[in-house]
Parts: sequence; structure tokens; C-alpha cells
Amino acid sequence: MKILTINAGSSSVRLELFTITNGVPQSLGRATAPAGDPAVLFAPLAAEAGLGTAPPSAVAHRWVHGGPQVRAAALIDANVEAALAKAAPLAPLHAPANMAWLAHCRTIMGPDMRQIVVPDTAYFANLPDVATSYALPRELSLRHNIRRYGFHGLAHQSMVEQWVAQRGGDIGGAKVISLQLGSGCSIAASCGGAPVDTSMGFTPLEGLVMATRAGDVDAGLLLYLQREAGIDAAQLETLLQKESGLLGLSGVSGDMRVLLAADKPETKSAIALYCYRAKKYIGAYLAALGGADAVLFGGGVGENSPVIRARILAGMEWCGLKLDTAANQTSEMQGGRISPAGSRIEISVIRVNEALIMAKSAAGLLRGK
Repeated sequence: MKILTINAGSSSVRLELFTITNGVPQSLGRATAPAGDPAVLFAPLAAEAGLGTAPPSAVAHRWVHGGPQVRAAALIDANVEAALAKAAPLAPLHAPANMAWLAHCRTIMGPDMRQIVVPDTAYFANLPDVATSYALPRELSLRHNIRRYGFHGLAHQSMVEQWVAQRGGDIGGAKVISLQLGSGCSIAASCGGAPVDTSMGFTPLEGLVMATRAGDVDAGLLLYLQREAGIDAAQLETLLQKESGLLGLSGVSGDMRVLLAADKPETKSAIALYCYRAKKYIGAYLAALGGADAVLFGGGVGENSPVIRARILAGMEWCGLKLDTAANQTSEMQGGRISPAGSRIEISVIRVNEALIMAKSAAGLLRGK
């Protein structure tokens, strides 16, 4: 069995081909490109990933928002597709790409090709009530399926599972805080391998400062902008999704590499707020978990920027978070521990592998598990 995974994010698209043997996925090849038209990108990316002329057994799509109905990996039929389309407005940076790749695969592979949705929200489907609820009238929340769904679930699951595997697969009730820092950013707290809270909420807008997304904003401010500045809902969505975050704060770029290379007060201020917000959430999750055994960094920024890791963790020695400066700075490090041996809380860089989680989920679904 061969499964092609398609991960269409807000800034890039990644294809990877897996062969499944006894339920275990093994990568045959992968390819990455900036986000774009699947009609243009599919053929070269699929070839680079090693697909060849024979079609795969199934195609697995990372889907950012599964909504209230698609809470786990599922074969995409008319009902599932309708449910995904209904949730699409809640993830406007991602859903159009998800839909476009699904439609293109159907066009070139035919309607009988098994296509599988692997929702980013599935990992957080069973968060405790205190972590999913907003303090709104309960009847209103029930009527409109208002809850904190959580996102980047594949990334957080990948980090936690890899960390567990490194320790022999049995961590008991270990408490882990994982940070997915890329174009989108989120942080999650887990206990015993199960998530208990996460920073993103009803949509992928809540939480940390991101490349172009604002993160946490006072809801009263949005009402003020509507009343006093005459900004309507569509303009607000563009403002919060595409013009805020690091880009809005710096006025230069949403790319952390560009900001770190610049020497302007605005870029320094943007980086400072980005790191401060992450530090605040780490503190909150230390409180929610009652301490932590590990803090994990993943994503493009989390994996590749020792400067940002150091700034986020600066001054947190009081709680047991101590950085090994030399290990953190090793440019050729491909992931691993960056805290001193024997430190109270382990700090590690984990190379996120969303595609592997997607392939495992799809293979399990096809095998009836």
C-alpha cells in the first residue's frame, strides 16, 4: 500500500509518499514548494516525491479545521466534504488551499481514488471542558458549535510522540509543553501523551503572535474598530489574518529571518513581543500542568532559530528551564536536547513530521483501526 500525503499550509505545500508495511509507514520521497496552484505544482512535486505513473492507494490531506463534525481521520465522501466546507470560513488562510488540492486530486486521479482527511483539530478533540469553553451564554455556544478547537494538532502530536519514543515509549504521566513556531504559531500542554490545553481556539487566530496573524486581541478592541474606525467584518478579517503579527508590528516582514537580520527599532519590538507572548504561555501552562518534564520546540522558527529559543527562555531558570548555550547554538544540530544533563526540565528541539502522523492515521483508517 502506498499513501501520498499532501500538507497544504498557509505559506507552503509539502508532498510525501509512503509505503505501508504491517501498518508501519516508510517514506519513499518528499517535495516542498511555496504555496500555489495545485494544477501547476502537483506534477513536479509528485515526481520529486517518487510517485511515478502508478497512482497511490490513497491520498491523505492535512486539513486545518475539521469543524464540529470531522473530529478524526475520515474517508472523504459527500457528507464529510460538506462538513469541511461548512467549517472553511473559520480557517480562511488554509481552507481554500485544502479544497483546491482535494479537487485537483479528484480531477487527475478520478472520483474513486480514496481521499482521506486528517484534521489538525483531531488531536484536541477531547480537551477538558475548561480548556474548550468560552465564557459566553451556553445556549449560544451550543447552537453555533462555539468551542476552542485547537490547531497544529499534527505538529504537536508529532513532537510529543517523538519525545516519548526517545524515552522507550513509556512516559507515564509526564508533563510536556510543545511550541510549534512557524508562519503560524501555537503552544500546547499535554499530560501522559494527551493534550490538556492549547493556545489556538475557535479559529487559528487565537494565541501567540504569528507571521501575519495577531494572536490574542481584546474582543472589545474589535468592536471599537468597527464603531469608531468604520472597519467592517471583511476588513477586520484581512487585518487580523494578513496584516498583523510580525508583519504588522514591524512594517517590514512576517519572516523571522528577515527581522533578525534587520536593525530597526520596529523589528526589535516585534521580536520582543513575539518572544514575550510565548514566554507568558509557557508560564501559564506550567501552572496548568503543575510543572513540566519537558519543553519542546518545533516548526520552522522553533527548529532553526537558536536566538529565538534563547530569548523565549531567558530568565526562566527559576522554574527549572535552563538552556545549554553551546547545544542551542550548534548550527548543524538536527534536533535534540538543548538543556544541560540533569536539569529539572528538559528542553529539546524536535523535527516535526506531520506527514508521518498523516500516513499512520490514513493507514489505520484503511485497516479499520
